[in-house]
Amino acid sequence: MRARPGADEYGGHFGTYIEQTPEGDLIELLAKQGEETAALLRGLTEEQALHRYAPGKWSLKEVFGHIADNERIMSYRLLRIARGDTTPLPGYDQDILVPGGSFDSWTVQQLADDYSAVRQATLTLLRGLSEEAWLRKGTASNTAISVRALACVISGHELHHLRIVKERYLA
Repeated sequence: MRARPGADEYGGHFGTYIEQTPEGDLIELLAKQGEETAALLRGLTEEQALHRYAPGKWSLKEVFGHIADNERIMSYRLLRIARGDTTPLPGYDQDILVPGGSFDSWTVQQLADDYSAVRQATLTLLRGLSEEAWLRKGTASNTAISVRALACVISGHELHHLRIVKERYLA
């Protein structure tokens, strides 16, 4: 699926992430992004990965753990909607999930392996979708959204956090 979703395919807070996703083939974009993010993560020392740019902010380990968790959740939503399930899917609270992940106790290698496994699973799922499935719509977080919009959310959400990583953690 090459085209970004139209405005009628999403709403609410999802637009923030979709608008950050570049034009182009979403599968190719996610594959390239996955390689770059995994390389960035693997290049961190354990000390760097525990850095917080301000008190009360997430460590880099927590940021990357959150990125993987979010992708898992978006991919699950994407799967359900792509397969024709019209059950409204709930939101999630990142302020519960991130501390619950205990990511600061993970090694950088564990985080990188986890991230890469999640991205590979997402790519495998997306490559198996029919053109019709990409356009199916469902409800997530009380908002109507299409499968291709969810794929863009995965990319845009990651880009959002990578921008923060580069500006506030690694600058």
